[in-house]
Amino acid sequence: MKFCHKCGAQCEDGAKFCKQCGAALADVNANQSQQTYEVPRQAQYTSADTNNSQNAYGNQNNYGNQNQYGGPAGGMNQRFPGIQERNIAIAVILSIVTCGLYGIYWMIKLNDEVNQICGDTQATGGGLVFLFTLITCGIYGWYWMYKMGEKCDQIKGVNGSSGILYLILGIFGFGIVSYCLMQDTINKAIM
Repeated sequence: MKFCHKCGAQCEDGAKFCKQCGAALADVNANQSQQTYEVPRQAQYTSADTNNSQNAYGNQNNYGNQNQYGGPAGGMNQRFPGIQERNIAIAVILSIVTCGLYGIYWMIKLNDEVNQICGDTQATGGGLVFLFTLITCGIYGWYWMYKMGEKCDQIKGVNGSSGILYLILGIFGFGIVSYCLMQDTINKAIM
């Protein structure tokens, strides 16, 4: 057996690269007569630390805390705890299949997550937004879409007119497109 000089992982004798970090391994046959191989001090870690290593590009891998795409486990992120990335297509399908019930939940979550990312702690909560929209027969929903568009522009760091776009989409019955655009902004902000 040989050990990686970079991360200390135990590797097969015939391996050319470390299976943990991807670093090139020294040829054991050429160096065996000259050196004895010891486990490097940094490689003597507990089993809880075995998921932490660096890949060939020097990026830290915390496989125990990340999903398969390199993002945080469970879709959670470190900058905005409690906000998770949503698949937009699945959210649209669920909204249609549940006859709009998931759309209500999605609207509430969009409101709360956009406010959290903007740091607007005094903003109206998602439940109240839904209640006001219900009471006003959808008129408050149009106002909400306009305000969310302004906040999405703030998140993106642009001085755009997303509020007007979201308002127009809502008036013409394409509010779900506004939801998709808001979710896209959230997904990009938490990456």
